[in-house]
Amino acid sequence: MAHPDRPALLCAALAAAGRGWPVIPLRPGSKVPALHGERRCPGTGDCRGGHRTFEQRATTDPARIERCWAAGAFNVGIATGPAGLVVVDLDTVKATDEKGTPDGATNFSALCERAGQAVPVTRTIRTASGGTHLYFTAPPGIRLTNTAGTLAKKVDTRAWGGQVVAPGSRVPEGPYAALSDAPPTNLPGWLQSALTAPQRPVTGSIRPTPPRNAPRLAVVVLDREVTAVRGSSEGGRNAELLRAVRAVGRFVAWGDLDRTAVEEAFQAGGESAGLPASECRATIRSALDWSIRTARPRETA
Repeated sequence: MAHPDRPALLCAALAAAGRGWPVIPLRPGSKVPALHGERRCPGTGDCRGGHRTFEQRATTDPARIERCWAAGAFNVGIATGPAGLVVVDLDTVKATDEKGTPDGATNFSALCERAGQAVPVTRTIRTASGGTHLYFTAPPGIRLTNTAGTLAKKVDTRAWGGQVVAPGSRVPEGPYAALSDAPPTNLPGWLQSALTAPQRPVTGSIRPTPPRNAPRLAVVVLDREVTAVRGSSEGGRNAELLRAVRAVGRFVAWGDLDRTAVEEAFQAGGESAGLPASECRATIRSALDWSIRTARPRETA
């Protein structure tokens, strides 16, 4: 029996492709691409000549889209780089945030005010969490990439190396829906300047000062795993972060490494890889809690 959402999701994919925006399938009810990563590449089909990234496999071909969405009720991802888009992601305040933390929309409004500009009027999508995606046409001749908190806290951007969930898709938190279906406007010059200016370092030390008597092995493993997270690619970054934190977690459980220092190191590593700050925090916290709960005694490890 066909999934009841499949026709609507197919229409959403064709609508995005009709605007010239290459799309990829996302796992049903998820924001995660339903494509294999480089480590699991079978070397067949599109990849028979070598692994092709999600940006290379994204398509606007209606026939190909119809074949793909005939196979499942996939959510729709737009590959922002190939689409010639820069999407500003304004995140909401989470229950874990400190009281009084401003949301992304508030911070972005403040940025606009400091630049002496009104909040841009452009294509606007409401995300499942209640946040906002602002779509802009990327400037010609400049290859912008993803940012996470560079402009302001809870203000991320998606460009080359990123994708956004298209309206019509649905995740457990709710649907993605167009608030304004107007065509994207050009990326404002002041915003382009802010994105191309020399970037300040991500908050949090990549190599935190370990406890005075920390074993060398613990420090080496922490450094190695944070480096692995920083080098992870789109589609597998969160999974790599989860794996890496769990690999280090036993040293926290044994008291060899300070939990706060480990959290800061992985937070910086995850954000450098392009993961949203809130996603990093949740994954790191969950992985460390699991590690501490399940770690075997040092003598038997």
